[in-house]
Amino acid sequence: MWQKNEEEVKNSVFGFGEANEAFVKFFRGISYLKPLAESKEAKTAVHNVSFEPGCRNNWHKHTVPQILIAVAGEGWYQEEGKPAQKMLLGDVVIVNPNTKHWHGATKDSWFAHIAIIVGDSENTLLEPVSDKEYDKLG
Repeated sequence: MWQKNEEEVKNSVFGFGEANEAFVKFFRGISYLKPLAESKEAKTAVHNVSFEPGCRNNWHKHTVPQILIAVAGEGWYQEEGKPAQKMLLGDVVIVNPNTKHWHGATKDSWFAHIAIIVGDSENTLLEPVSDKEYDKLG
């Protein structure tokens, strides 16, 4: 069955990746991870993360900044205490260190973003985004 933006996400120039099995317990729905570049010396990692419709990660924090670049589909980004913002192709978000946030697809669309981390990051994975919170979004 066709779903909104599925072909755009699955055929991205950045690749689609494999099911993100290592972090499945920190996501609602299925996500896919495609490593693009990593340097231990530069302490930098770049990944294409794809989300099925309705998929989102738990609330979480990083000890270093994270950069998210929307590359396909439609998604959401939200910081604790602030309204969610829709992410569309070309949108860029810089997540400040130690900022509680989540990101993922809209209910009816696939979504993909490039995630960039520079520095030795410790990640704190927190509670899921509740269906009640998520269902309020457009």
